[in-house]
Amino acid sequence: MRTTVGIIGAGPAGLLLARLLHVAGIDSVVLESRDRAYVERRQRAGILEQGTADVLRAAGAGERMDREGLRHDGIELRFDRRRHRVDFPALTGGRSVLVYAQTEVCKDLIALQLREGGPLLFEAEALAVEGADTDTPRVRFRHQGCEGGEDVLECEYVVGCDGFWGVARKAVPAGLTQTFERTYPFGWLGILADVPPSHDELVYARHDRGFALLSMRSPSVSRLYLQVPDGTDAGEWSDEDIWDELERRFETADDWRLERGPITQKSVTPMRSYVHEPMRHGRLFLAGDAAHIVPPTGAKGLNLAVGDVVTFARALSHRKETGSPELLDAYSDTCLRRVWQAERFSYDMTTLLHRAPGATGFEDRLQLARLERIASSRAAETDLAEAYTGFPFGR
Repeated sequence: MRTTVGIIGAGPAGLLLARLLHVAGIDSVVLESRDRAYVERRQRAGILEQGTADVLRAAGAGERMDREGLRHDGIELRFDRRRHRVDFPALTGGRSVLVYAQTEVCKDLIALQLREGGPLLFEAEALAVEGADTDTPRVRFRHQGCEGGEDVLECEYVVGCDGFWGVARKAVPAGLTQTFERTYPFGWLGILADVPPSHDELVYARHDRGFALLSMRSPSVSRLYLQVPDGTDAGEWSDEDIWDELERRFETADDWRLERGPITQKSVTPMRSYVHEPMRHGRLFLAGDAAHIVPPTGAKGLNLAVGDVVTFARALSHRKETGSPELLDAYSDTCLRRVWQAERFSYDMTTLLHRAPGATGFEDRLQLARLERIASSRAAETDLAEAYTGFPFGR
């Protein structure tokens, strides 16, 4: 097989990149190791920044998102039994976010790709990226339709959207990279529950017992999280214990109530930060979790991946139109400026709201002082709102 851009991974980043390239008249092939049903059920992010939503609309993938997605014009910070709303449009010149699950983004992009785009191969496991530092990189992959079980995809460029454990990142020689990492001594116990959300916007709660987040997937399905010790087994928590703990951490001084309902799914997500520099080796480009990971507190993971593939698609279109490799050569630096701002914001939100094991009264008071600052200073509140609604996709 031969194509201009070989894309490894059919998550939101890989699928969106294929769509952006198709719109620009550039051919691609997408390789995905899992089957279609798995990709369309894979629960991950649910918050789309203003810029992400705008890109999906421009790519022709926004119709169902605009019909079914939930526009949010703010979040609520909850601390010391108090409630403070951050008004995004008032602080950012009109920006907002959308609650629209990753599963739905993937369904929309898969449907578009199969109807209009280039080849999208499910159950096609990428085995290796070869010749990344040449003009003709190749992706060796295994697919049930391949003669002898293996085939080769010859490309002009390879984009790795295959996550932290994928083959793309491993194809970059270790001596040419630098990595930055931080792990946190806690995780998130997340649940899906068949109950309407107890608040019409996301609630971020700081409590002496730990962090809690009230979110949603639809008007009838709630998504909630509890800070738990690292290594916690979700099965150790009964449904009643989860609801009781959520109720404690969301407690307010007014008559607000947490609605309970049947829990349909529970799991624990570890918390870590990771950046791989540079995000390019020869004609191999890394995007999304293959290059960086953020703790979910800032809702940045999917949105950062979108920024990466938008940057690549613009750069390759520029190369096609002008012959200049300038934007491709700047890909890593351009992406990393945005990545590090998102890492900074996610770290700030995580340390602002989570109680670390062994935290002292001094640290507790600092957290409350930081929250008080946001609640009382328009400048501090604006910084949070601008970061939450999204950093611009750099050229």
